Amino acid sequence: MQASGNGLPMQCVANLVRIVRGECTYDRIKGIDPSLIDQPEPMAGPLLIADARWLIKTYEPRVDVNKINLTDLFAREGHFRFGIDSLVKG
Repeated sequence: MQASGNGLPMQCVANLVRIVRGECTYDRIKGIDPSLIDQPEPMAGPLLIADARWLIKTYEPRVDVNKINLTDLFAREGHFRFGIDSLVKG
């Protein structure tokens, strides 16, 4: 999270996809499913994208997601980045 501006819709989306499920004490389903992170990309990539789409739709209704792509930065270390193409409603 940033020091300020966390209420902006796209910042909320960025914060959501950086949370691992189970990390929020009173909302255990918020965040990305950690079991998908350690899977090989061809198998887990589509599931991870679907999970991110569900997460955004559920927790950030101000944003309509058009497309999500997954970029591996350092595949051997398990680092990846979401590219999210979306529109802010209203």
